[in-house]
Amino acid sequence: MRFLGRVALLLLAVAATIVLVRAFDSRRKPDLKPWHEVHLEREFTAEGFEGGTFADYLEIEERVFRELDAKVCSALSPEDETAFNRFYRGSEVHPDTRPTNWNRTFEMVPERPGDPAGGILLVHGLTDSPYSVRRIAEIFRDRGFYVLAARMPGHGTAPSGLKYAVWQDWLAVVRLGATHVREKIGADAPLYLGGYSNGGTLVVKYTLDSLEEESLETPERIFLFSPAIGVTSFAAFASWHKLLSFIPYFRKFRWESVHLEYDSFKYNSFPKNAGHQTHALTGAVWKQIQGLADRKMLERLPPMIAFQSLVDATVLTPSLVDRLFDNIRSEGSELVLFDINRRNDLRSFLKHNVDTLLISLETRDQLPFKLTVVTNSDEASGSLVAKHREPERAGFRKTDRLDLSWPLSVYSLSHVAIPFPPDDPLYGVLGEPDGAGLRLGTMQPRGEKRMLTVPVGMLMRLRYNPFFDYVEERIVQFCEACEN
Repeated sequence: MRFLGRVALLLLAVAATIVLVRAFDSRRKPDLKPWHEVHLEREFTAEGFEGGTFADYLEIEERVFRELDAKVCSALSPEDETAFNRFYRGSEVHPDTRPTNWNRTFEMVPERPGDPAGGILLVHGLTDSPYSVRRIAEIFRDRGFYVLAARMPGHGTAPSGLKYAVWQDWLAVVRLGATHVREKIGADAPLYLGGYSNGGTLVVKYTLDSLEEESLETPERIFLFSPAIGVTSFAAFASWHKLLSFIPYFRKFRWESVHLEYDSFKYNSFPKNAGHQTHALTGAVWKQIQGLADRKMLERLPPMIAFQSLVDATVLTPSLVDRLFDNIRSEGSELVLFDINRRNDLRSFLKHNVDTLLISLETRDQLPFKLTVVTNSDEASGSLVAKHREPERAGFRKTDRLDLSWPLSVYSLSHVAIPFPPDDPLYGVLGEPDGAGLRLGTMQPRGEKRMLTVPVGMLMRLRYNPFFDYVEERIVQFCEACEN
């Protein structure tokens, strides 16, 4: 017992030392600005909102944006009135420089007359805004669907909002949104849910809850884009900052990163609470999946389709398989996996430990879901094929040649690229921008190293999906399977 006690004290001392060192190191981060410090007190919280409607939520959203304007945008010091500060009204990247401020909840109504063909609630990702599901929304609207893209609390305003938001707040809005969509489309039209990144996790959580709560409607189809079903175990330590960050001297310890906010519709700075909330949410989803599996209730899950890059620096791609798709028992579910670029002339630059998941999926005797792998037709070519494997059958039985190829110098997709087409006005490379600000998809900074205030990896990360046409095609096919 004395030995174990000494070991425990040693481990405690090591942990305390690490926390203290990291706390002092955090003081070297850039200075915190008003958008890092402000507490928007009018923001939505689930606590005390029982009985409220989505219309009530929209009123709260309107008030919180007015509060943002009063406390941040109208109170900037001259040093913060710069050309690429999204909170400065005179900047090139203020959201109002674009035709629509996509930081807010939006709806899209089909143009064709008559009742909508269905309805879908779309949920954006962590640090994002409803802008990230805009193109997905247009696909469904054009098919005659009513679309609601709900802003999650803490998003679209100031990054400080994510210091206070909890995942239960986000889930409460998802529930309100699903109810609102049903009210808009009537009793008989199909209800779908779609989510990107953390929004995908929330969509899955809502659906699992609907299997246990009669008051919640189970959607007929689920669409997932880079869903955050598993995150790195280091996120479990994201809340340790609370040991010291309440001390003003260590207030920067609340932040994983502090960067210039030059993106009109996504935060660049990241508070540690955001990572902690995602870790807690994914943990709750995994625990619920295990419980429902034990009670044989997962057979009631609706069909779902997920679009995922094989390599993903934000979420754990294997967890999408191990935790979710391996437990799916609903006919028609499919995982669409985008492989890395396997051209011979790029292989020397790529790490060699990215194939474990793909080899496992290709060699397993059976899979409970349909698998599609989008990959090179051969190692000498950048042209693409889609290889299909049917549930409960060994090996790929069908290969479709696609009219797509890898762009030059692109070696893989990325977590943030999946839902954005090449002609996206902000993150794409084709067509015209819809505002005067930066076109982030075309930025290719060149110069001396260690000169930029923003990590070069943020600027060089692929922000659009060169194969989005295939994503759109598969979304339409998945809808048609339900309609037929």
